Amino acid sequence: MRRLFSLLPDRWELLPPTPAPIPSARRGHASANGISLHYAIYGEGPPVLLLHGALANADYWGHQVPVLAQRRTVIVMDSRGHGRSTRDARPFGYDLMADDVISLMDTLGVPRADVVGWSDGGIVALDLAMRHPDRVGRILAFAVNTRTSGTRNGAIMNPTIVSFIRRAGQEYKAHSATPRDYGVLVMQILKMWSSEPNWTDDQLKTIASPVLVVDGEHDESIKRSHVDYIAATIPGAELLILPDTSHFAFLQNPGLFNSAMLRFLGVESVRAL
Repeated sequence: MRRLFSLLPDRWELLPPTPAPIPSARRGHASANGISLHYAIYGEGPPVLLLHGALANADYWGHQVPVLAQRRTVIVMDSRGHGRSTRDARPFGYDLMADDVISLMDTLGVPRADVVGWSDGGIVALDLAMRHPDRVGRILAFAVNTRTSGTRNGAIMNPTIVSFIRRAGQEYKAHSATPRDYGVLVMQILKMWSSEPNWTDDQLKTIASPVLVVDGEHDESIKRSHVDYIAATIPGAELLILPDTSHFAFLQNPGLFNSAMLRFLGVESVRAL
């Protein structure tokens, strides 16, 4: 029996299912920064934006929305070219995606919001903190890099990452207005990753927002040394490593992820699930 259990994958090697979409009467498409951005809004209270990672969509936040919506107005969106949102001919870049977020906030009448971002969404959150500091409050940046050298070589071939890319492709076909363009999206994202982000120490030191840098203990993509560097460079940033999880900790152990998120955002009275 002991040998049998030793053959089972660890939690951090698993990719749990994408949560089911959460219904909302406040959802739709907004004309923002020259494209159509899909969004949904839940709950009441001070606003918090949830920004997903590359190739994914807003449904991935299905374990976080219910707990946050008990005390906060939660806004989720599909990034440009992802999920139900469209894109234009401009090449992908973090500045551009950050400007998309600001345009959506303007359209929705949201002057300022806390931000929880995963991977590319977390990078966009840091971009917002540097370029639009008056529009963001607290930032939870999960599984991010701030330089191209911060990612692991060959990460895209990791079995968990491969499974995610395959799944994301099926979700793209189901949601997108251009269901045959997933390969184009992947190539555009890879092109962006080849040169972005590459922020200097001085740029990171301009961040005035309270920042919690979070990563999974077994992140397939981000070097642990780089995570330590980010937390040490952003003024006043906190660092948290979630044990027995990876780049997908918010799916693998949502209770642990949510506890950290709620504590950082000052919503500790809510059950983390």
